[in-house]
Amino acid sequence: MGIDLEKAFVPINIAIMTVSDTRTAENDTSGATLVERLSTAGHKLADRVIIKDDVNLIVAKLRQWIGDPQIDCVITSGGTGVTGRDVTPEAFAKVCEKEIPGFGELFRWISLKSIGTSTVQSRATAGVANGTYLFALPGSTGAVKDGWDEILKYQLDIRNQPCNFVDLMPRLKEHLR
Repeated sequence: MGIDLEKAFVPINIAIMTVSDTRTAENDTSGATLVERLSTAGHKLADRVIIKDDVNLIVAKLRQWIGDPQIDCVITSGGTGVTGRDVTPEAFAKVCEKEIPGFGELFRWISLKSIGTSTVQSRATAGVANGTYLFALPGSTGAVKDGWDEILKYQLDIRNQPCNFVDLMPRLKEHLR
């Protein structure tokens, strides 16, 4: 288990979406944290946006990115709580072909260490649509760090053994053939 340093790293194209009614490019620390981490890991930033907490706006942007063959993965931050404005999981449900339930489960388990039982308020989720990975993280910078540092950094690295999401990318559209 771990990183196989004899295997070549494969960078992927990742789009970042911050879901918020209040964040701007100047104060979006969660989005900036994700950009910094994916770049440091060797991946490529494909696009970055800030979108209001609105299901239709989120779905429209997700569909645009899902339809772009140059985007391999989308990571969102924000909108995963339980308030009336938190609608990112509902947007994901409208576009995902397959859910990855283990992502949210693992995220909450990791988050338990830093925020205790408050982790039950997170609806972090993940899925696949048209061969594109979709990951929804809570909007706090700490949550984004936990999600990237403890899960995505490894699962988006083809060298991670015994398995990872990048190894599976060529097979994500098998059902469409």
